Amino acid sequence: MLLSSDDLGFMIEGVFSFKIGGQTLWITTSHICLLIVLLVLIIFSFFAKAALSKGGEVPSGFRNFIEMIVELLDGIVDGTMGKFAPGFRNYIGTIFIFILFSNISGLLGLRPPTADYGVTFPLGILTFTIVTVQKFRYQKVSGVIKGLCDPWPFWLPINLIGDFAVPISLSLRLFANVLSGTVMMALVYGLLKVIAYAWPAVLHVYFDMFSGAIQTYVFCMLTMTYISNAMETE
Repeated sequence: MLLSSDDLGFMIEGVFSFKIGGQTLWITTSHICLLIVLLVLIIFSFFAKAALSKGGEVPSGFRNFIEMIVELLDGIVDGTMGKFAPGFRNYIGTIFIFILFSNISGLLGLRPPTADYGVTFPLGILTFTIVTVQKFRYQKVSGVIKGLCDPWPFWLPINLIGDFAVPISLSLRLFANVLSGTVMMALVYGLLKVIAYAWPAVLHVYFDMFSGAIQTYVFCMLTMTYISNAMETE
């Protein structure tokens, strides 16, 4: 091998550790990058709230940008979820912005938090929990059991596997696509570092921005589809 895995820069590395109850816990690069992303989004939300609270019928500047984002996200949710959209605009908008900014954080020199399965799997579990709650809320217990036994009762185990596969498939799809881009860029900088000047920016545009936006849209679109299907009673 030309380089060791430590030189490639895509591994999760421990920054410092501390002990709690005899157990050693590590703060890793993934934790720090996630914290930076959250801090940026929190600061952004304060500025957005301040901009939206200002009066005036004609928005301008930063407020116009914020309203454009809100209208875009509301349009995506409304177009996918229809009558169920009002109750999930905030949730879909929140995870959309978080995942998108996490995916493109590589442009800032960070390791994308979504390249860590410990970040994408909880997102999948959260969606699975919402889907399950809505399914029991709208279809009741009898409807859920009927759906699991469709088209025949002996199909129950397969349908159960299909339901429990939802968080795994959602999280793995996002994680694998983001991690593959992170690995590719690390290989470019690690193996071609002598000539890796300026031109890798084109690859960043694809892996961080284009692919990152696509994976954000796919995750949110699947989430909305699963939730809508769970709430359908006909």
